[in-house]
Amino acid sequence: MVTAPSTSAARKDTILSRRYIEGLISEGKHVIIFDGRVLRVDAWIPYHPGGDKSIRHMVGKDATDEINALHSKEARQRMLSFQIGRIEGPWVNFLPPIQGGKFRPYTEDCLSDEESSGPESSGQETSQPPSPIFDAVDSTSGARQRKPAPATPASTAKSEEFKPKPFFLDARTQEELVFDTAKYPSLDLENQEKIKQRYRELDQQIRAEGLYDCRYFSYFIECCRYTLFAALSYYFLQIGWYATSGFFLGCFWHQLVFTAHDAGHMGITHNFHVDTVIGIIIADYLGGLSLGWWKRSHNVHHIVTNAPEHDPDIEHMPFFAVSHRFLTSLRSTYYDRIMEFDAAANFLLRFQNYLYYPILLFGRFNLYRLSWEYLFMGQAPKKGPAWWHRWFEIGGQVFFWIWFGYGVMYRSIPDWSSRLSFLFISHMVTSPLHVQITLSHFAMSTSDMGVNESFPQRMLRTTMDVDCPTWLDFFHGGLQFQAIHHLYPRIPRHNLRRTQRLVLDFCRDTGIPYTIFTFYDGNKEVIGKLGDVAKQVRILEECRKSCAENVQVLIGSPASLAVHPASQIPPVTPPSQLQFKMSFQKPEKDFGEGPKVHKIRITLTSRKVASLEKVCSELIDRARSKSLQVKGPVRLPTKTLHISTRKTPNGEGSKTWDKYEMRIHKRLIDLLAPTETVKQIIINIEAGVEVEVTIAA
Repeated sequence: MVTAPSTSAARKDTILSRRYIEGLISEGKHVIIFDGRVLRVDAWIPYHPGGDKSIRHMVGKDATDEINALHSKEARQRMLSFQIGRIEGPWVNFLPPIQGGKFRPYTEDCLSDEESSGPESSGQETSQPPSPIFDAVDSTSGARQRKPAPATPASTAKSEEFKPKPFFLDARTQEELVFDTAKYPSLDLENQEKIKQRYRELDQQIRAEGLYDCRYFSYFIECCRYTLFAALSYYFLQIGWYATSGFFLGCFWHQLVFTAHDAGHMGITHNFHVDTVIGIIIADYLGGLSLGWWKRSHNVHHIVTNAPEHDPDIEHMPFFAVSHRFLTSLRSTYYDRIMEFDAAANFLLRFQNYLYYPILLFGRFNLYRLSWEYLFMGQAPKKGPAWWHRWFEIGGQVFFWIWFGYGVMYRSIPDWSSRLSFLFISHMVTSPLHVQITLSHFAMSTSDMGVNESFPQRMLRTTMDVDCPTWLDFFHGGLQFQAIHHLYPRIPRHNLRRTQRLVLDFCRDTGIPYTIFTFYDGNKEVIGKLGDVAKQVRILEECRKSCAENVQVLIGSPASLAVHPASQIPPVTPPSQLQFKMSFQKPEKDFGEGPKVHKIRITLTSRKVASLEKVCSELIDRARSKSLQVKGPVRLPTKTLHISTRKTPNGEGSKTWDKYEMRIHKRLIDLLAPTETVKQIIINIEAGVEVEVTIAA
């Protein structure tokens, strides 16, 4: 009989094997890795102020960077009371049960099996990939069988009826995955460990420069601005200019949210309760929105950013879908329900790029609904240090609807037409906030890159920044630096611009692209992304109509089946714009001491315009610095390309080159408009590199 390692204080440094930890998780235990320590946090989940979902997404994973980013030093110190042991060396992440991971129980038979089963035997490869439905585990799989953790949303999904999906959606998923693999640094463990180490060094540099220290004078300026908007709203209300009063009240709410966001991340005083009280006063008492709801949702968003199955900030079916994967009726692990691609979604998503701004005009009304669900449907913490926050928030809701609903809307405005005008104007003026929130993520990657991707790389892959002048920072309220904020959420927003230069150095050192657009160009990217998914909805509907017209459902005797063999059913082929080809070859020749010659064959295909030069230059930079570890296609926004090259020999008679100059002349024939754009870029590649490019129409 195998004896489990002791959990007493004297034995907390016991080395626990990967196989043993897997067995704990298979029993439903919530085990995470933090700074080489193994923490079993089951007892803490009911008390966690940030809710249970954010913890469940870290089960079986090294959560060091996520914990450091989102928690104070005091909170991290308290976590050590849940330590049950240690690990040796770098940890290879499991796929958490909530995301579909399956785990083997630990028995005494595992002792002989443990030496031969390396990290790869229990990692993501043997766990179920994220999907709307998780397949049942084969009972005949022997040692490979996993015992699903009980009571997780993902594990309960396996009993749902399997729904097939068009294969061209899978092809699109693979295309995006290959593109992101090519665009971002390699996911091998050694490379990702280097990125983690550089990220932690940057954190120390940020602390040394005092960028975690709040600039309280900046908040004094903010309070002056808030007071001005509130005073203007009150003044115009008193003189009967109700529409104008509503406008300035909307400006007041719009600006207030930024400070509530800072308080929710403990970015003001860095004290959990003090910042929470500040945030609740702003959000609930002055704005009518629940800070607790926002924190519960936002914590998960920071952990699984832009994951269609898990991130509530991009789960807006049936109104918006930022990924074609939503067309397969994904199951949300946050809402614990299937986001149906039903008739309403099928209709609305076709026009989502046109409905985007009109729907956001009414976004604040939806936030009221979500706030009330959180406070009155049992979602708020009932135990732990945040138990009283719910009651403080309910008091804030009562206070808000007394002063706004009764005092302003009913008592101060005389007629219903003026009341409705005041109501809608005040709420619609806040709509730029919803644009600013969605802008940072809607146009970015939604690919599942696997469990090995580091926290900083995942944040920079899924988040963009907005380029704006310093004088306009007040309008964006820190949301223009969302990529930096996602890396270090507790940095006060008034220090994010100074932090930007350090993050740029980090990106150059690690090879992770830093995405930044102007507010105008960023909105174009979002609309383009929504339009692309809308086109997939229309394609899907055309495929269904084609199948309905060409496939006959046969009911009758078996003899009737011979008249219409299955081979006569015309196959549904994916659209040409979804197809791509790519091959990568190892070094072909070795010229002694000279550089090796590599060959890449890449098919260029896309319709996106904005990132042509950036994507190409980043690909070539990685090829130059990392021996051409390229795993995907270069996407060029074009239908017609002309390639010209010039090579200079590296010494007479040599078969290598000291320079390779590739000129790409781009002529865009947009599918949605007749405009044409011509652009030229020049890329220089180092000696010994030969690139062969093939063009796909």
